[in-house]
Amino acid sequence: MRTLLVLLAVVALIVAALMYFGFISIDQVKPGVVQAPQFQADVARVSVGTENKTVAVPTLEVERPANAQAPN
Repeated sequence: MRTLLVLLAVVALIVAALMYFGFISIDQVKPGVVQAPQFQADVARVSVGTENKTVAVPTLEVERPANAQAPN
């Protein structure tokens, strides 16, 4: 790992030296254009509302055993 980092550092120094002495020249020939991409999505529509309905609810009956005591 250390050898790879040293090798990359040496290559970077060589490229920097060649650019300094004019052997390598990097020029931007076309200006950069920054545009935000545009997206268009076709999504479903959801509507939320309320509605009154009558719902049948079961009844519940509780019978205590005859010898049970009432809670305090």
